[in-house]
Amino acid sequence: MDSTLQSSIQAAGAEAAQGTASQGPLVLQVLPAMDMGGVERGTVQTAAALTAAGWRAMVASSGGPMVHELSRAGAKHIEMPLAAKRPFRMLRNADALADLINREGVDLVHARSRAPAWSALSAARRTDKPFVTTFHNAYGHNWLKHHYNKVMAKGDKVIAISDFVAQHVRETYGVDDDRLVTIHRGINADIFDPANVSAERMIQLSKPWRLPDDRPVIMLPGRLTRWKGHSVLIEALAILGRKDICCVLVGGDQGRTAYRQKLEEQARRRGLDQVLRVVEHCSDMAAAYMLADVVVSASTHPEGFGRVAVEAQAMGRPVIATDHGGSRETIWHDESGWLVPPNEPEAMAAALERALSLNQAEREAMAANGRDNVEQNFTVTLMCQRILAVYQSLLG
Repeated sequence: MDSTLQSSIQAAGAEAAQGTASQGPLVLQVLPAMDMGGVERGTVQTAAALTAAGWRAMVASSGGPMVHELSRAGAKHIEMPLAAKRPFRMLRNADALADLINREGVDLVHARSRAPAWSALSAARRTDKPFVTTFHNAYGHNWLKHHYNKVMAKGDKVIAISDFVAQHVRETYGVDDDRLVTIHRGINADIFDPANVSAERMIQLSKPWRLPDDRPVIMLPGRLTRWKGHSVLIEALAILGRKDICCVLVGGDQGRTAYRQKLEEQARRRGLDQVLRVVEHCSDMAAAYMLADVVVSASTHPEGFGRVAVEAQAMGRPVIATDHGGSRETIWHDESGWLVPPNEPEAMAAALERALSLNQAEREAMAANGRDNVEQNFTVTLMCQRILAVYQSLLG
């Protein structure tokens, strides 16, 4: 089980495990499936916070590996084909959700994705229940996509996961500030804490990853997909011109073997084949960050939030991220890391040189700043408190 989720669930306490014993308001969250991802993680964390607060939590989805975590959080899961995008199926889902709301006595509906949001909106309106949505990114908006996406702007309250996303929602969908609220994503600052990572956990990763003891490690976590900027980082390493380093790309190729091969070939052409490592998805990222001297987020397109930069700062690691999207809100430039223009290997190389040249006192100051930033702004506790405050504002 993901350790971040485990800690979130444990934090809910004994009352969470009892689930339906609580008689507080019942919140229904809807999403396509309970797969492993940020949206699903936030769903579980919110469910755990609800039950810990004496509320009741229910989630409707098509199922998936994280359903078990909902049960541990004290939430009830209802299986429905909510990933479906065919209009007829979505209409059927709306009927089923309306029946569920009436049967279970749901007090509020929270939609976290577009396809199920259309069904949830119809059901909430028919049953006269408050409707909340969460924008997880700045969705593309050609005319067809605009129509499909606009359901996320129809909430009685619309949550954006960053000010960057909130501005997109304002400008693209005309949502006013009375309905729009920014609630940044949160991480578990107990899990992502250097003091809580043992040497044994670090060794379990460093050995199979073949990390040398005498070289600084540059790490880019993120699935192997083009917009994550792996190629930009490789070009920056070539400009940096150092062979006394190790660069680790952490993330499975998810079947994109051709892209992985292209990156490895790029590294060979640049004479970096002895520098670069590509490793599979890691289930213990807290330990992984401890192995890094600098963590990079090189996304070529703006991210709605950017969890990697926050996790790395919590672990006291200096961060280099591209200067757009949510990263502008999560990094204290020159204090906990650096922001560089996207798609500019020269700027990335300069930032890498700066990060690798930090002396011990500078590293310690940057680590303290990063940790302070996370504890003040980006914890799961803060995120859940703010989400429950939104629910309360609608329920009175």
